[in-house]
Amino acid sequence: MRTKIKDILLSDKLDYEVVVKGWVRSFRNNQFIALNDGSIIDNVQVVINDNSDEALLKNIQTGAALSIEGKVIASQGKGQKVEIVATKVDILGGCDPEQFPLQAKNRPSLEYLREIAHLRFRTNVFGAVFRVRNSIAFSIHKFFNEKGFVYLHTPIVTASDAEGAGEMFRVTTLPFDNPPRKEDGTIDFSEDFFGKSTNLTVSGQLEAELAAMALGEVYTFGPTFRAENSNTARHLAEFWMVEPEVAFNDLQDNMNLAEEFMQYVIKYVLDNNKEDLAFLQERLINEEKQKPANERSEMTLLEKLNFVVENKFERITYTEAIDILLQSKPYQKKQFKYEVSWGIDLQSEHERFLVEKHFKKPVIVTDYPKDIKAFYMRLNDDGKTVAAMDILAPGIGEIVGGSQREERLEVLESRMNDMHIPLEEMYWYLDSRRFGTAPHAGFGLGFERMVLFITGMTNIRDVIPFPRTPGNAAF
Repeated sequence: MRTKIKDILLSDKLDYEVVVKGWVRSFRNNQFIALNDGSIIDNVQVVINDNSDEALLKNIQTGAALSIEGKVIASQGKGQKVEIVATKVDILGGCDPEQFPLQAKNRPSLEYLREIAHLRFRTNVFGAVFRVRNSIAFSIHKFFNEKGFVYLHTPIVTASDAEGAGEMFRVTTLPFDNPPRKEDGTIDFSEDFFGKSTNLTVSGQLEAELAAMALGEVYTFGPTFRAENSNTARHLAEFWMVEPEVAFNDLQDNMNLAEEFMQYVIKYVLDNNKEDLAFLQERLINEEKQKPANERSEMTLLEKLNFVVENKFERITYTEAIDILLQSKPYQKKQFKYEVSWGIDLQSEHERFLVEKHFKKPVIVTDYPKDIKAFYMRLNDDGKTVAAMDILAPGIGEIVGGSQREERLEVLESRMNDMHIPLEEMYWYLDSRRFGTAPHAGFGLGFERMVLFITGMTNIRDVIPFPRTPGNAAF
């Protein structure tokens, strides 16, 4: 029976027989194998007999998969507590060193590794990133389960545009070369598979609201899609969203839940991925050394994560945020790329200034102008702003966006009319306001942005296994 390398390295047990299976990270002096099986970032050293068959030794190459029987003993060398003295070595899958692109002597760039995303899991960086991603996902389910939320699967194929942005991927079975058309020449979607125009979802929020009006507390956690032609380090065409919806919550309740949620998730990873975070921190420290002194981070990765867990988030209104930006040195010296004035949608540079320079902690901004927010957000008494909230995080900017939802039927219909959203097509959403309406609130967490924040990676394409971006759907 196979023993995981993680269990061997984290145990104090000695002098017992094991079978380990994994991949060769390095092989030196025809005697010492660094073996890794993906269960932990560290390798276990395997010592093989000097008299081993030459054909076997020749085929123990970096990247090869091995099965090894042996005995765990206290290590005679430096750098590890234990090692395995091999009694039997079998090669499960060889690896041609001339063609394998991940040789130990090379340190491929992240850009290059994106081109070989099918192999990048085998590097220490991506092994750590995806183990952390797994822990984040587990902790999300754990948090909501402990609070009694119902996990809801919302549809991936939808006829509604939750955000009203129109940047959606169409789903159709109609022939592209000769689609059926109406008398006016437009495409007749009544002959399509679903009998209407459908798309890949950008959010499960609207459907989650329906369930919250009966189940009380629900959350979704699934893939979402946006056909935005953006090639920045912060955007993906396919990404995952976590979206809780809670009946009877107002904006304050929503902020409290989101803050508690973020701190819970980060604390879980701090407690359960110590080796991976230590490695990722060391990687970041080495990267920081290449930057000018004035551009280096003030905190290490672990310091940043612990700071978020241990401190209350700053809470300010959008109006207060604009005032702070207008009085800031970057604005006075015209260093912002984007203009600052009341009514703008805050850009990443504005968000990061508030978080990283002014408050130096996560910030929750509330009460945004209604004209830059979605139709479903509750209109405030001033008639100009809505009960919205965004959580801004260091290095990322917006990581959570949410609001108290508009529960008043007449106000909601008025907002939809103003934004040219057809009421007849959204009858099902309006029904939740017709029958037993109640105050409720929710938010969306961009899962990949959370992984970015916790791992310290800087490009969102490096925290999802197979990134989907404009012009790229490889693997």
